[in-house]
Amino acid sequence: MNQQGRSPLNGEDECTHVQFLLSPEVRYTRRMLLCPVRGCHMALARGERQLLCPQGHSFDVARSGYINLLQPQDRRSKQPGDTKAAVLARRRLHDRGVSEPLLHATVEMMAASNSDIVLDAGCGDGFYLGTLARQIGFDAHGIDISISAIDAASRRYPGCEWIVANADRVVPYADASFSLVISITARMNAGEFRRVLRHDGRLLVAVPAPDDLIELRGAGRDRVARTVETFAPDFKLIDQRRVTTSADLDADAVHDVLHSIYRPLRSQPVNALRVTFALDLMLFQPRRDSGNSA
Repeated sequence: MNQQGRSPLNGEDECTHVQFLLSPEVRYTRRMLLCPVRGCHMALARGERQLLCPQGHSFDVARSGYINLLQPQDRRSKQPGDTKAAVLARRRLHDRGVSEPLLHATVEMMAASNSDIVLDAGCGDGFYLGTLARQIGFDAHGIDISISAIDAASRRYPGCEWIVANADRVVPYADASFSLVISITARMNAGEFRRVLRHDGRLLVAVPAPDDLIELRGAGRDRVARTVETFAPDFKLIDQRRVTTSADLDADAVHDVLHSIYRPLRSQPVNALRVTFALDLMLFQPRRDSGNSA
């Protein structure tokens, strides 16, 4: 739960005396997180079940391990983002294995190593980031505006850091914190991605391909050109590919797909169906003449 306006830390100007209490799985090595309170944006330090900034703003660590940094002005509703029903539906689909081919293509393109520090912006229930962090061993940080999604992510993947925040507006991390940023069918904040990415880092963006879920919502538009244009001022496209798979789903699974997408062509459960899943993957590198120089 967000807390604002608590008294400063015994009048101290810096959080130098806050002890970092980390679970063994979390490799939190420096003050990457920034205070989200308007006009503050100072470094957050970990205390026991809290994060605190030098101005006395504090944020509790939830029982499941996530941290809620979402500020009132950064949301348009009381419960923004995916609902609990949508999160659970998407997780059941992941558990059925329908996303495995997409996951494999993603890991091939991102070419991550265990030395990477990775941010997943719009991470949802944490499937991509959490699964890859377990396989590869990199330092993983996920952000999503949905409390339900982040809570689900933190319970299944406790070795990652999970943050509730609106990455459309501000990514609450210090400049050049990450060697790799990924955005899987999520919102895209090119300026903030560039700010938190190192000059030699990579950005992986995935958008739904035109045939994605075509059986349920009809043919979509090709988003590649528009996505490349969005990132062009700060990033250069270095690789691109389309991955397509399909799965024979029973009626319950089709119902889960309908729950997990925002504007389905059909609003009622259907019979068993073969469904197409397709992503356009784009890998970018920062332009040397833009953003931070770290």
